[in-house]
Amino acid sequence: MSSKEYCCSSQDLERLSKFRLMDDDFMSKVFDRNIEATQLLLNIILERTDIKVESVKAQREFKTVIGHSVKFDIFAKDVTGKPYDIEIQRSDKGASPKRARYNNSVLDTYLLEKGKDYTELTETYIIFITENDVLGKNLPLYHMERKVLETDELFDDGSHIIFVNGQYNNPDNAIGKLMHDFRCTKADDMHYSQLADKVRYFKETEGGSSAMCKMMEEMRKNAVIEKATENALKMLKDNIPLEKVAEYSGLSLDEIQILKKNHNL
Repeated sequence: MSSKEYCCSSQDLERLSKFRLMDDDFMSKVFDRNIEATQLLLNIILERTDIKVESVKAQREFKTVIGHSVKFDIFAKDVTGKPYDIEIQRSDKGASPKRARYNNSVLDTYLLEKGKDYTELTETYIIFITENDVLGKNLPLYHMERKVLETDELFDDGSHIIFVNGQYNNPDNAIGKLMHDFRCTKADDMHYSQLADKVRYFKETEGGSSAMCKMMEEMRKNAVIEKATENALKMLKDNIPLEKVAEYSGLSLDEIQILKKNHNL
């Protein structure tokens, strides 16, 4: 389908006007393949000026043969090969320490090729940008590093976890300005042009708005499918005949049979 087939309704336009970078779906559009904006983000959060991003992909999925697959909000690599997983979390529950731990383990699994020695593992960075100050200390950044408890020395395994406080609101430093931009709904109110230009494109140009309308339409369809699947599973657990489950849920009989098989019902 061409983008012209996705015309924004007045409701969609109103919703689009309220989007901000703290909305992970909108953020995915702004940062996807946007090297300049991702470079800005990493240099500010890591308090550096020399990071050069080579590639960046939003909603990058890593599938595991055994266990839980993950989809990173933003997955980037710099020119030295270091990977960065950047997650946007509006819910405190989504920013749990164990999720950060698991994301790091998945990265390590993909980074170490078969036959390679463990010493060849590169540094990894897991960064959570949270809408709330989930650790409650009113700091802009929280750095989590492993250490030897008896000596208080760092256990230098190359893994780094950073939480960024999205509530931090100090206009005198770079993190405060960046978080201000993440909360903004208007491009003209943003400090950083690397972010403002993309926000302006998606909100104020025909091509960008059409792309966002397509995304919102896909989100609606996915929500309908998820609800239908949820209802179908409840009916299957109650031993309702498959034909009736298909009729009531709106899913096809083939889809119901696959659900039944996959969930051992």
